[in-house]
Amino acid sequence: MRHIPAEPPAFFHRGPSPLARLTFFGVISLALLFADTRFRYLEQVRYVAGVVLAPVQRLILMPRDAILNVATYFLDQQELLKRNADLERKLLQQAPVVQASPVLRQENERLKSLLDMQARYPGAATAAEALYTGRDPFSQKLFIDKGSESGLVPGQAVIDANGVVGQVTRVYPRMSEVTLLTDKDHAVPIKVERSGVRAVLFGAGAGRLPELRFVAPSADINNNDVLVTSGIDGTYPPGLAVAQVASVERETGQMFARILARPLAGADRSRYLLVLGKVAALPPPPEEPVQADSVKRGKGGKGRRAKE
Repeated sequence: MRHIPAEPPAFFHRGPSPLARLTFFGVISLALLFADTRFRYLEQVRYVAGVVLAPVQRLILMPRDAILNVATYFLDQQELLKRNADLERKLLQQAPVVQASPVLRQENERLKSLLDMQARYPGAATAAEALYTGRDPFSQKLFIDKGSESGLVPGQAVIDANGVVGQVTRVYPRMSEVTLLTDKDHAVPIKVERSGVRAVLFGAGAGRLPELRFVAPSADINNNDVLVTSGIDGTYPPGLAVAQVASVERETGQMFARILARPLAGADRSRYLLVLGKVAALPPPPEEPVQADSVKRGKGGKGRRAKE
């Protein structure tokens, strides 16, 4: 068997030893660093190398940039989906508040109007909240959360920010029953705000408009006239809005005109009401002319004695 020599062939001998080459290139590197640092001889070489190698660098970095862009795309999409889900959840949580905002705004305006009404009757008006309507379909009743413990008594007038609602008819310790303006057994003395014509507005029951009864066909009442309380009944103070004339029928040969009115108060939609006390509702009674009556009686007595 032929023996293989351990030494490499002459083909692999390439000049100096590795140590010599390391020393040589190390010295050259130090010289170039010194020259570039002190005299900047390689600035132009660096510029040319940068220009030549820039496209190669871009080409080499393209796979990395593509991978980063794809990863960033999916990460951003996940972040957007998460943020969208959070926003939808917050929107869903705030939906009741947003939907209730117009209702709350209207309720706030009604409360402000009710406070303005209460300012007209200081110390004689009680704010109340509507609880529920009566169950009897043949009567128009409303129950409020104030009763005898709050000083309410039967006969007090009940109004809202728009006008007359009705009258307290029954009082319990912590709640009261209010007969509405539209009840068939309820009547309110009114006058036409424009012309001053006096009449009485009678309720007609559920689903029907109140009616002005016993009014002559020639009375000065027209459509859209506003009806206010006259105050002659001692229950409602004068000047409270009651209803607006909806239709006027003056048929030839009829003794009375048929006049229907639409209530202005929101009995079916007002949550807060105002109960007027007797002090606010009743006007002060006129003073009795004592001296004039005594003079008249004296004159009458003298006349009778003279005749005798």
